[in-house]
Amino acid sequence: MTTTYAALLRGINVGGAKKVPMAELRTLLTGLGLADVRTYLQSGQAVFAAGQGDARSWTARITEAIEQHFGFTVDVIVRDHAYLAAVVDACPFPAAELEGKQLHVTYFSAPVDEERFAGIDRSAFLPEEFRLGDRCLYLYAPDGLGRSKLAEQLAKPRVTKGLTATSRNWNTVVKLMEMTGS
Repeated sequence: MTTTYAALLRGINVGGAKKVPMAELRTLLTGLGLADVRTYLQSGQAVFAAGQGDARSWTARITEAIEQHFGFTVDVIVRDHAYLAAVVDACPFPAAELEGKQLHVTYFSAPVDEERFAGIDRSAFLPEEFRLGDRCLYLYAPDGLGRSKLAEQLAKPRVTKGLTATSRNWNTVVKLMEMTGS
């Protein structure tokens, strides 16, 4: 049975650091035996099909292949279509009423609980809000991520310690779900 996945690469092609051309990434992933490899935008999303392995094993293999090929480490999170669809379906905010830049999902490499965020005074950041999901966090930032004071707090090492975390705007979240479903 073939499963379709999305690989989310963290922190590539930003400010000239960690350049990973998408054509090279597609070739690299195809060389790992992955099928139907496609990329989305330049900011580190690849969709692929695999007949063996699971999200955890593909995360390790892709991370290692990137380091060997490009000479630097990139954090990678791999998720399958069912997970991506569940994240979209479980959104606690009215996504259809918001602009894509106002809603973001941070994907985590492992489950997180409320205790990790206990030091954040949520009321101090209103109208910005966040809610936890399955290995993810939904962030409503009405003025966008670049202006979000809450996003700054959520990215602090005390919150993300021991995790790989990478964020995507809602448009990308939905597009990856669609791409892995076809």
